[in-house]
Amino acid sequence: MNAIIKNPGETGNNALSQSRQPEYLTEDEYLSSELTSDVKREYIDGQVYAMAGVSHNHNFITTTIARKFGNHLEGTPCATFIADTKLRLGQDYVYPDVLVDCSTLSGNDYFSTSPVIIVEVLSKSTRKTDTTAKLLRYINLPSLQEYVLIEQDFVSVQVLRKANAWKPDYYYLGDAVTFESIGLTLTVEEIYDRVDNADMNEFRQEKLLSE
Repeated sequence: MNAIIKNPGETGNNALSQSRQPEYLTEDEYLSSELTSDVKREYIDGQVYAMAGVSHNHNFITTTIARKFGNHLEGTPCATFIADTKLRLGQDYVYPDVLVDCSTLSGNDYFSTSPVIIVEVLSKSTRKTDTTAKLLRYINLPSLQEYVLIEQDFVSVQVLRKANAWKPDYYYLGDAVTFESIGLTLTVEEIYDRVDNADMNEFRQEKLLSE
């Protein structure tokens, strides 16, 4: 998930990691103004939250996942969307990092309503929202089969599956993750390709020494 801006006048990490006082709009006001907004904004319980930029590690993970999903799903009705596509949750609207929707979407649609899998990349500023408020909304979507939470600061992939009563399964380096909703298996090493954190740097060094 993208970080939430606290204060539009702030710069640096603080501006990318904290929430500011929310803006209140009606659903129609949000949808119409979002079309011309300079920044992406999520809409939860009538409050609008501006979204900020993300780290390179965040981008490495989301683009890898989106590319792997997209390549795997070529020739199927399922489409992969990354960050710029809204997800409608009743009267709420959010921007998941990656989602796959297998329903029929027109070229003029601005949001998804029927994802089969959602992926969020966690950070210190977004972990609470992604693991509480959003989790509860996501798992109540009739179409959703899997919710994936990927840490960017260390190596950990958590997958909650509808078929397993939304109980979490955890995956680490050396493991392979099967995304059952789309029939794709990726190793944790593949998911963290190019990511620069202590776990991955140590893993690469050990792998280099063993060759």
